[in-house]
Amino acid sequence: MTPTRRPDPLDDDPVVRLRRKRRRGRGRHRRSALVSGTLAVALVCGIAAAAVSGTVAFSASCDLNALRPVAIGENSFVYAADGSLLGAIPAERNRQPVELGEISDWMARATVAIEDRRFYQHGGIDAEGIARALWADVKAGKVVQGGSTITQQLVRNLYISRERTVQRKLKEACLAVKLNRAWSKDRILAAYMNQVYYGSLAYGIEAAAQTYFSKHAKELTLSEAALLAGLPQAPSEYDPFNASGKALARRTQVLDALFENGDITKAQRDAAFSEPVRLKPGKLYTRIREPYFFSFVRDQLIAEYGAATVRSGGLEVYTTIDPRLQRAAQSAIRRTLDRGDDPAAALVSINPANGAIRAMTAVTPGSKGNQFNLASQARRQSGSTFKTFVLTAAVEQGINPATTSYVSAPFRYQPDALTPAWDVSTYGHTYLGWTTIERATIASDNTVFAQLTLDVGPERVAAMATKLGVRTPLDVDGAFVPSLGLGALAVSPLDMASAYATLAAGGVYSEPMAIRRVVLATGSADTDAGWGKPRRTRVIPDGVAYTVTRILEKNVQYGTGTGARLDRPAAGKTGTTDEHADAWFIGYTPTLATTVWVGYPQGEIPMRSVHGISVAGGTFPATIWRLFMEVALARTPPTDFREPKVWPEWKPFTRGQYALGWAPATVEATTAEHVSLAEEPDPRLPPVKPEPATTAELPPATTVPPPPPTTATPAPTVVVTTAPAPPTVTPTEPPP
Repeated sequence: MTPTRRPDPLDDDPVVRLRRKRRRGRGRHRRSALVSGTLAVALVCGIAAAAVSGTVAFSASCDLNALRPVAIGENSFVYAADGSLLGAIPAERNRQPVELGEISDWMARATVAIEDRRFYQHGGIDAEGIARALWADVKAGKVVQGGSTITQQLVRNLYISRERTVQRKLKEACLAVKLNRAWSKDRILAAYMNQVYYGSLAYGIEAAAQTYFSKHAKELTLSEAALLAGLPQAPSEYDPFNASGKALARRTQVLDALFENGDITKAQRDAAFSEPVRLKPGKLYTRIREPYFFSFVRDQLIAEYGAATVRSGGLEVYTTIDPRLQRAAQSAIRRTLDRGDDPAAALVSINPANGAIRAMTAVTPGSKGNQFNLASQARRQSGSTFKTFVLTAAVEQGINPATTSYVSAPFRYQPDALTPAWDVSTYGHTYLGWTTIERATIASDNTVFAQLTLDVGPERVAAMATKLGVRTPLDVDGAFVPSLGLGALAVSPLDMASAYATLAAGGVYSEPMAIRRVVLATGSADTDAGWGKPRRTRVIPDGVAYTVTRILEKNVQYGTGTGARLDRPAAGKTGTTDEHADAWFIGYTPTLATTVWVGYPQGEIPMRSVHGISVAGGTFPATIWRLFMEVALARTPPTDFREPKVWPEWKPFTRGQYALGWAPATVEATTAEHVSLAEEPDPRLPPVKPEPATTAELPPATTVPPPPPTTATPAPTVVVTTAPAPPTVTPTEPPP
C-alpha cells in the first residue's frame, strides 16, 4: 500500500510548484540521457569490437572492393572557346566536386571541428568522440554535434543505405575502419565535403559556396565557412535563406568549436561572430549564356551520351563558340532591328576551314527569349539564296554561266493539261530579254533560274544542296519539285551557313562542329567520340566552287547584295520569299561564312512595313551581316579567294524543251535602263547580245505539251513577285 504523502504548506505556492516541475523534468531528462548514453557506449564498443576484429558475419558485406559508390550525380558545365562559362546543364542535385586544395582551409577546419574533432587521431570510428557528442547534445537539450565520424558519414553517403538498424551500424563501422586504412585523411575529408548535402539542392562544398555566396569554395571566409559547416547536421532547420536566426546560432556553435579546438583565436572568433551574413544567391546553376547555342550543344551531348549522363554525369564541355563574335552578332541585330515590334533575326557563323561554329544567336525584339532555336531548329523558305545551288549544279555539269544564255521573260511550266501551271515572273514584270546565267544571278532573275532548274534537274539541285551541307530533306513526298530551285522549301540558317561555308572552302565540306573537347567525370578527355576532330570531305571540285564564288563576289560588289559590301573580298547572295515573309543574306570570305535570317518566329507574316520599308534580303539582313563581319574580321587581314588547281571543263549545252526559245516583243524592247534596281546589274557589266534560238533548241511544234522531264511532280501554280526596294535602301533581289 502506498503511503499517504504529508501535505506541504508550500504546495500552494505557484513559484515552488514551477521549480519542482522543472527539477522533475530535468531528472527525467538526465535519467533518459544516462540510459541512452549507456546504450550508446555499449553499442559503440560492440561496433568497434566487431569492426576491429573483422567479424566473419560481416566479411562479405564489409569489402570496399566489392562495393560501388551510390551515384549522386553532378552538374555538367559548358564552356566557350575562351574558357568562359556558358552555363550548367542542371542535375536534379547540384554538385561540382573539387580537390581539397580548391577548398578554403577555414572550411576544412570548421568541418572537422563541428563534425569530428578527433578526425586526424582516430582510426575511422571514435567511441570517445561519440560519447562527447552525446554529452554535448544532453547539455544543450538538442543535437549540436554528430555522433558519427566523418569517415562513417562518408561511408554512409557513398556505399550504404540510411536505414536505422544495428546491422547497418556495424557494417558502417567496419567499412569506416577499412576506408580509413585505404585512403589518406585528406582524401577522406575532401570526399566528404564533396558528397555531403548542404541544403538548397547543393551537394558538396563547391555547389554550396556557389548557391549561398556566388563564389568558389576556395574563396570562403572564416564566417562563411562556419555557416556552411553547420548546415549538414540539419540543412532545412538551419537554412540561411529561410531561417537566418537559426543559421546564425548554428554558425556561433561552429565558431566556438573552432576556438575550443585551437583552430582560431578569441579575436578571430569574435570578429567572425560580429560579421553579418551577406548571402548572395548564386546563378551558376540556373543562368545560361547564349541559350540558342547552348541548346544545340546539349542536344549533341544527349545524342552521344544519353540524357541521364548529360544531366548528372559531371561533364566538362568545351565548345567552339567565340564570345566576342557572339556579342558582335547580337549587337549587329539590335542596332539594325531596334524596335519592340520588329521581326526576329538569327545569325550563324562558321569557320570554313574546319566547320567550327563561331557564332550562333537569335534576337527576338520585345521578347526575353525563345525556347525554340531559331538558328538551328527553325526552318523557313530560303528564297533566292537557293539559286546558288542551282548555279553550282549547272557549273558542275559543265554549263558555262558566262556564255550560256536564257530568256528573261514571264515563264509558265505546265507539262500536261491536268497539272496546274507554274507561273514565274519578276517584280514589276520587267525583264532582261536574252541574258547570261551569270547576269541573271547578279540580278537574281527568277524566270531564268526556273528554266535552269528544269534543265539541270530539280533532283540534281537537291543533291548539290545536300552535298554542300543542307541536311533538311528536300523532297516533297519523295519527289523534287521545280520550285525547289527558287527556294520554295524550308531550311535552317545552320544548313545554309554550312553549305555556303563549303563554297568558301573551295568545295570541301566540313561537318558543323560545336564541341571541341569533353572531359568526363573521371577527369579524362573522351577521345572515342571524336570531339574536336574536323570531319572534312571534298564534295565538288575547287574550280566549280571558285566559279560560283566569283559570280557571288560580283553580286556583293554591284548586284543585289551591295548592302553587305566589305573592304575585303566577300561573296554572297540575297533571298526574299513571297510576301516578304522571310529575308536572308548569306555570304562568306575565305575565313568566315555567315547566314542572317530575318522574319517573325510565329509564322510567315509579311514584313511589308518595318521601319517604313518592305524587308528584303538586301536591306536588314545584308546590313546585319555587314555589321557583324566588320567586327568579326577586324583582327584578320584581308585575303583573296584561292584560285583553283583544276578549272571547270565547259561542255556544249542545249537548253531544254521547256526553256523559252525567244524573247517576246515586249521584252525585247526592254532596255537595261528600264530594269528595276532590284534586278539591274551594274552598268559596267557588258551587255549580252541576244542569241537567236536554233531549231534544235525549240520544243517540237505540237498542240499537246511535251511530256515532262524525268523530274519530280511540278509545284502548284506559283506567281513569284517581290516589292520594289525603296530608293533609300540597298537594292534587293526578287524572291522565288
